[in-house]
Amino acid sequence: MRRRLLIATVLCLGAVVAGAPFVHGASSHVAPRPRRVSLEGIHKIKHVVIVMQENRSFDSYFGTYPGADGIPTDRGVPLVCAFDPKTRTCVEPFHDTHDRNIGGPHTQLSAIRDINHRLMDGFVSQERAALRHTCRAKNDPTCSLAADRIDVMGYHDAREIPNYWAYARNFVLQDHMFEPDTSWSLPVHLFTVSEWSARCSRRGDPMSCVNANAAPVAPPGEPESNGTTPDYAWTDLTYLLHKHHVSWGYYVFKGGEPDCANDGMFCRTKKQNAKTPGIWNPLPWFTTVRADHQLRNIVSVRHFFWAAKHGRLPAVSWVIPNDKVSEHPPALVSAGQAWVTGIVNAVMRGPNWNSTAIFLTWDDWGGFYDHVAPPIVDHNGYGLRVPGLVISPYARRGFIDHQILSFDAYAKFIEDDFLHSERLDPATDGRPDPRPDVRENVPILGNLVRDFNFRQKPRRPQLLPTHPGFRERPR
Repeated sequence: MRRRLLIATVLCLGAVVAGAPFVHGASSHVAPRPRRVSLEGIHKIKHVVIVMQENRSFDSYFGTYPGADGIPTDRGVPLVCAFDPKTRTCVEPFHDTHDRNIGGPHTQLSAIRDINHRLMDGFVSQERAALRHTCRAKNDPTCSLAADRIDVMGYHDAREIPNYWAYARNFVLQDHMFEPDTSWSLPVHLFTVSEWSARCSRRGDPMSCVNANAAPVAPPGEPESNGTTPDYAWTDLTYLLHKHHVSWGYYVFKGGEPDCANDGMFCRTKKQNAKTPGIWNPLPWFTTVRADHQLRNIVSVRHFFWAAKHGRLPAVSWVIPNDKVSEHPPALVSAGQAWVTGIVNAVMRGPNWNSTAIFLTWDDWGGFYDHVAPPIVDHNGYGLRVPGLVISPYARRGFIDHQILSFDAYAKFIEDDFLHSERLDPATDGRPDPRPDVRENVPILGNLVRDFNFRQKPRRPQLLPTHPGFRERPR
């Protein structure tokens, strides 16, 4: 114990001396400073597919991946931990073989407390507090599942998620991908399609919108909605895609969605399909989508599989799971991996594979531990670190991208590829709104073009089994 604490102290002091922000557990890699990147070859990508899973931190899935900025250790012993107020001990990261996890709260306040002044040690106390609050006098099956374990410090590896690790080995793993804001699912999904999360006081008027990172207007059914229909009046990416005659599709898996704003952990599952706007399907409530008659582009996920099979993928696709395959606790990790593998295999088997880039990520950290303090780019974010993978016939093989990235990089890539580098910029996009900044232009943001080698011959598909097995039977 004394040796571990001494090494951790030396590492942290070294970071301070070097002028780096203090992190509880030093990163093993320093992300390179962004520099100008040539876009030569980017137009070989004619189809971008963004697959958005749920609630996993980078360390929880790739914290022990060789060469990545993972959990700091000395000879296999973790150098980091998070204090448990119940046991009065500091809980170290541990290998978790459970297929079903509990996770922790993941509201904006939870993120602030997890980060804890950049010490990155609030995760266990937040999970304890959320379980105590949520499970008091409540017969919730998830509560009984959590009764005997606190799992936010747990991590999976190739034994539980072999396909995700195989994609990392064969394609690109991004180890400094951060959610775009320090918050929960709805704001994150709003940032993903529009680069902003806001509240608007006048329907249809983008200039009436104000920044709302923690609590944008919630979809009907959420306590914060007060029964009102949301109106996302600011400008979203589909506005530019439609303006430039670029095809897009938003594909929703029918089922349910479990996330919620009140405690960020447990709530009643709500029905989800392409015609039901929600926190994972916010586009129907955007003024521009309705005004441009683009609601027909939001369809069932079966249309995605048909398009992949027949070579009819649009230029830009977003693919959204339902609660059973989302990996949002308590959904099975194995079910989510199988779902994602099916999506990737469908693209690989189809005629569009040779011109496609698949960007796979998880919308927020889900309360799970991560040791890297997120960079501060503005008062919205970045949020906590999440896994990121790039799967493409032009992706660099076995490459670990250490650039600082966020979902803003997806919008930037799409704009560079299909929109002549036009940004969601109120000064130039033709539809001004009062967003605080242009996130694609944040100086610290890396460029996804570096994850590709457009000079190489397109690589053959690498099909994986959808059910490679899981060590532990689901509880």
